[in-house]
Amino acid sequence: MNFKMPGKVYKTAMSPIATSHMLIASGTEDVQVRLCDIASGAFAHTLSGHRDGVMAVEWSTSSEWILMTGGCDGAIRYWDIRRAGCFLVLDQAKSQLGRRQPLLERSVAEKAAISKPMGQNFSAKNRGEQKKVSSGNSKQRRHPGMMSSQDHATAHYGAVTGLKATEDGMYLLSAGSDSRLRLWDIESGCNTLVNFETVRLQNSKGIQFTVAQDSSLVFVPCMTSVKAFDLWSGKTSLTFRAHYDNVNSCWFNAQDQELYTGGNDRQILVWSSSELCSDDLSGDSELQPYQPNLSLIELKYQMRLSDFVCGKCSASVVCIIGVVGYDAWQ
Repeated sequence: MNFKMPGKVYKTAMSPIATSHMLIASGTEDVQVRLCDIASGAFAHTLSGHRDGVMAVEWSTSSEWILMTGGCDGAIRYWDIRRAGCFLVLDQAKSQLGRRQPLLERSVAEKAAISKPMGQNFSAKNRGEQKKVSSGNSKQRRHPGMMSSQDHATAHYGAVTGLKATEDGMYLLSAGSDSRLRLWDIESGCNTLVNFETVRLQNSKGIQFTVAQDSSLVFVPCMTSVKAFDLWSGKTSLTFRAHYDNVNSCWFNAQDQELYTGGNDRQILVWSSSELCSDDLSGDSELQPYQPNLSLIELKYQMRLSDFVCGKCSASVVCIIGVVGYDAWQ
């Protein structure tokens, strides 16, 4: 199965909860987001709205129909894939203070609202904005995000390089080429104004970051290291150093409580530590910052994969238990 793209592919994503479709959202250097149907082997349709390439795509973790995309134009757009246009464009100037209480349970009505088209469950205010705008048979109804002044809103001062939704589907974390991290309330579309500590992010390509299962920590590739930030205070809780080149991606395995990181040094590192366990991150407990003089606890194994991928290059996979400092490798 092969899908011909118009240019370089920056990011692809599948919905983790989809039961009604088998779509892969792809962001490329083209302005359109393409939905590839692996059931039929053809493109389902395209989503138009960005004014530059799309570096980040992320599916909602609460609705299989909602897709969020980040473009090189600095915009983050919400899409209902059953419609042609986006229904919301995030604006960094639209903010709210405080954290919403998590929902302990959802009523049948709330669950039904999630499946409504055009993302009508996101907020009452957004529903109020979704009015009919046709004034004759010659005019078509369009999404408010495509015709309102919000269509020109930006989420970052530069390209959006990464997106990640929390497991509960309530918040969206974004990264930009302006080396900023922002936390958004998905329902209201507001910037929560969490002040993440200064970071240095790659600005020439997309990055993949991940969130702990309980949404207490977010792990972000920061050049040659990976930093774990408290999602609600923005403070750095841990720093992981072992890669010899820029880190491009990371993924948190909730079942095994492990963090996987991959970088330009062609290594995949597996981190396992008590600090990553959700049981140790509950309540008001504070994580101590990473200490650079911590020693390597155990090098579990190291193997070399010959003729990796293309048959010409090789890569090593190093599995590590414990917090590893860069100085431990010397």
